[in-house]
Order: sequence, then structure tokens, then C-alpha cells
Amino acid sequence: MRTRGWFMPIAGMLTATAWLALWIWEQSPYGRYLDHGRWTELGLAAAICRVVPAGDVALPLLLYAGGWLLMIAAMMLPTVLPLLHLFERLVEARPERGRLIALVICGYLLAWGGFGAAAHLLDLGVHEAARRGAWASLYGWAIGAAVLAVAGLFQFSGLKYRCLDKCRTPYSFIVRHWHGPAPHRSSLSLGLHHGLFCVGCCWAIMLLMFVVGTGNVGWMLLLGAVMALEKNAPWGRRLSSPLGAVLLAASVLVAGANLLA
Repeated sequence: MRTRGWFMPIAGMLTATAWLALWIWEQSPYGRYLDHGRWTELGLAAAICRVVPAGDVALPLLLYAGGWLLMIAAMMLPTVLPLLHLFERLVEARPERGRLIALVICGYLLAWGGFGAAAHLLDLGVHEAARRGAWASLYGWAIGAAVLAVAGLFQFSGLKYRCLDKCRTPYSFIVRHWHGPAPHRSSLSLGLHHGLFCVGCCWAIMLLMFVVGTGNVGWMLLLGAVMALEKNAPWGRRLSSPLGAVLLAASVLVAGANLLA
């Protein structure tokens, strides 16, 4: 049985499902669970946190992890479709082709899951520090301006372009990282390695989600489209510098507007 006919429709359906789930979640009464508010201190969530050991840490982490994986599936899987399509053609004659493709996706999500956990802990630490002092109400804008500046500067870095070039050459990446004798381990490793390069390329842009709100579907669409164009469009590499300039200008505008207010 050939897989070439159904792979892209299924990939598109999975991506669309992730976007739909995020939109429904955002519109529901539980949309606040996508953000780092104090929702664990109120209502049912607070009751669960009180009865579960370390519930005030474990419950938010589980909910944020679920929201993060949905966000990655919606925003980043479209950027990796060229690699998945090439890999699907490579293994289409194998009886275990479905498992191999699934392992590539799992490895990719594992890399982004690790970044998400680190970003979550950093964001949680910033929010906790803000609650302990009055500086957040006076200078909270400075965090957003700093993230915009970091994201803008990273767009001009050598690391950005090295990782971006790896992401833009899926065929050579597959040849280097996938080997037939141990297909399952190689498939997971291929997804993991590609995910790490993708994190290296896009981590600064993804941090912007913590500035605009991790539950903001509109910004997810915009940033996801930018990253997809950077990685897949023939002229995408030339988008990095102008995007960096825009982010730096936005940082200056945020800082200037608040300092002059």
C-alpha cells in the first residue's frame, strides 16, 4: 500500500485540529489555563491543588505542557512538513512506515517540549519575582521590551543562520541522520535532531508568545506563518534580517513610550 496519497491530507488535518483545539480552548471558560495567571488559587483548580501532593506545581505544569504541545503542533509542524514528506517517500515501501513517521514527529515534539519546560520555568520565576515586589507594576513593560530586543538581535546572529540553513535543507539532513539498520531509533533521533536545530532557529521568536500571551491564537497564526516562510519559502532566509529590525524597532518603541509616559 502506498502512503503518498494520504500523508499530506492527514498532516494538514492534524495541524488544523491543533489550531481548532487551541481556538476552542481560548474561547472557553478555561482559556485562562493557557496563561500564567493566578487561576490555581480559585475554584476547582485550587481545590485540586490542595488535595494533590505538590498540586500547585504539578497541575499547572500538566496543563501548560498540554497547551504548549498543542501550540507547537499548530505552529511548528507546518514548518517541518517538507522533511516529513521526504521521509515519508523514503520509507513508503517499509511495512512499519507509519510508526517511523510517528517517531520522527515524537522526536521533534520532544525537542520543543524540553524548550517549553525551560521557558515555562523561566516565565514562572519572573511572575513569582513580580508578585514579591512592586517593580512589576512600574517596570513590567521592560520585560517585554527586553524580550523583543533579544529576539531582534538573535535574528542577526550566526547561530540563527546556521540552524536556519539546516532546517532549510531537509534532504541532506535525512541523509546524515537516518540510517536503515536501526530504523526506529534512527527515526526518533532524526526528529529529535531536527527539532533541536528548529529550536535553535526559532526559540527567540517563540519567546514572544510569553510577551503577547501564550493563549493568543491570532499571534500564534502570525508568528507561525513567519517561521514557516523563513524555513520553507525560497526567499525565506532573506526575511530574517528585516524581521530582526522590526523587532528591535518594536522594543525601542515600547521602551520609549513607557519612559516618556
